Amino acid sequence: MSTAIVVGGGIGGLATALGLTRRGWEVRVLERAPELTEVGAGISLWSNALRALDALGVGAAIRAQAVEDASAGIRDARGRWLSRTDIATLRARFGAPVVIHRAALLDILRSALPDDVVRTGVTVTDVDPDGTVRHTAEASGVDSDGRVRRVAEASGVDSDGTVRHSAGASGADSGETVRQAAGVDFDGAVRPTATASSADLVVGADGLRSVVRRAVCGEIPARYAGYTAWRAVVDLAEPLTEFGETWCRGARFGIAPLADGRTYCFAVYNAPEGAPGSFAEVRARFADWHDPVPALLAAADPDTVLHNDIYELPALPTYTAGRVALIGDAAHAMTPNLGQGGCQALEDAVVLARLAGEPGGLARYDRERRPRTQMIAARSARIGTVAQLSAAPLVVLRDNALRLTPAAVPMRALAQVLDWPC
Repeated sequence: MSTAIVVGGGIGGLATALGLTRRGWEVRVLERAPELTEVGAGISLWSNALRALDALGVGAAIRAQAVEDASAGIRDARGRWLSRTDIATLRARFGAPVVIHRAALLDILRSALPDDVVRTGVTVTDVDPDGTVRHTAEASGVDSDGRVRRVAEASGVDSDGTVRHSAGASGADSGETVRQAAGVDFDGAVRPTATASSADLVVGADGLRSVVRRAVCGEIPARYAGYTAWRAVVDLAEPLTEFGETWCRGARFGIAPLADGRTYCFAVYNAPEGAPGSFAEVRARFADWHDPVPALLAAADPDTVLHNDIYELPALPTYTAGRVALIGDAAHAMTPNLGQGGCQALEDAVVLARLAGEPGGLARYDRERRPRTQMIAARSARIGTVAQLSAAPLVVLRDNALRLTPAAVPMRALAQVLDWPC
């Protein structure tokens, strides 16, 4: 039986694990966090992502917890329409996108996996192209009820304080080689210090700051896109039903109702990299924008609001090396302007699971996925440049261009992104 180690237990990592297990692979997911969680934000799943989820056998479960994204279009800060979305044409041509809470998506993917696949609390420190993965934390399992189940047990303690583990103690089965050394603190606690595992395939699903990427193409620093984002899930007394974005000078606001009656919203504005800001400043910045923008920000709990600078990766020369393949943000972290970051990770998962077991499969994966994802990332970056314009004359030109653009034009542009043959 072929074996795989997936580094990263996010959406792309779990989707890849699911795709591989459905094809008979023996898979282990190594996740750094002590438990599987997702940030409190929504995610748009376009029709290409829904086809990928259908291929993974979870499409129906996703749709049951999602709401159709009937995006109304783009307004200016006073609420005047710049561009209207032709929902009927979008639905007929591609199928409407849906919005789901990220935590719900992650839970559906995890629940579709066997209980012993995910190991939490594992920090991967290095990966070799030959399939060797070095990590420094004990492996653990996650049961179907979400409880963490530790599986590494010490089998003996040498005179120098080294704890010896049996090969299977860290959760590996017969096809996965594991070497582990550990120490014992003065209080008797076992402290793992060196663990190495190997498999036929290693998948780097560990995001923008990927450790696995070093094994594929060395150190590739991420680029700051020039703007920062604040995201929240808000519970209003009167649930919203209308989706859409608002564009102004160097700032945007987005609204996406969720299936449970809450609303996912985001505020984006130009800022220096690493500028701390505060949520009070965000509220003040958008205070005079059209309704319901101020009301959403007023209702948001500052303790649950997420603040992240937006980064992207330059185009990598390859997504694979030896037995290692990159997916999702580890391969092609992109700006969120097309809503395709998670969608492309799901496409990656389906294609990699389909090709990985074939002769030359990883090279074919690279040839199939790299041009497409890099095209989409570049297009998303261009949209961000236009959306974040701050010079008043350019903003006027942009807004007028949006008003005058026929609805058929964005539909043709979407076709290159959404017409993906799963």
